[in-house]
Amino acid sequence: MENTKRELNFLRIWTLCSMTIFVLITIYGFNKSGNPTFNTIDVQRINIVEPDGTVKMIITNVDQFPNGMDTINGRSTNVNRKKRSGMLFFNEDGIECGGFIYDGSKNENGHSSGLSLTYDQYDGDQVMQLLTTDTKKGDKRTVSSTLMFQDRAVNESQEGMREIMNELNSITDPKLRRARYKEYEQKQFIGSKPRIMLGKSKSNNNGLFLFDQDGKAKAMFYVDGNNNAKLEFYDDNGEITASFPK
Repeated sequence: MENTKRELNFLRIWTLCSMTIFVLITIYGFNKSGNPTFNTIDVQRINIVEPDGTVKMIITNVDQFPNGMDTINGRSTNVNRKKRSGMLFFNEDGIECGGFIYDGSKNENGHSSGLSLTYDQYDGDQVMQLLTTDTKKGDKRTVSSTLMFQDRAVNESQEGMREIMNELNSITDPKLRRARYKEYEQKQFIGSKPRIMLGKSKSNNNGLFLFDQDGKAKAMFYVDGNNNAKLEFYDDNGEITASFPK
């Protein structure tokens, strides 16, 4: 009986001491500088959220990149979007509004890599993009680095675009699919047009390229692959109307 009492007293004392040490460690570790600090953190994904739980930013590896049947802030993600490492941004309404993604790997013919920083119009797709692509097939290597600005359909929405693309993908007749696409484009539900491109094109021209509201090239000021500086203006048919030097 005495042994049992001694054991119970020992357990009470041990528990009290353990709890005291735990509380002191917790207070010291989390209140010393206001926030916990770490030298190195290894994580697969970080969700930055508001107090109400709205996701504002996602930092993720390839495997945890949201796509398919994933939902964020109660909204569907892009089902067919390729998984990449990077970041996704969300506005106050919980709608995706841009992102930073990158990839790169060797393959049997060479390599393929890319980097993209994008900003979307409200509840739509990208209107500004910083893009670099680098592909190599055999002995041929193509590198393009550009800053792009483009106009998008004024009536588009992310959910609407997903529904439209699902419908278009279900149409097997190419002519019918193109006609249906044109209908949605004319109604301003889908579609984009380039307006300004600054950088290096795939044809190895470095310069400023301007497009009209239909996406047709109208003016170019660039240095070509032979180090010749050119200024060119185009009509609606893509023909040069003026150039310097002639």
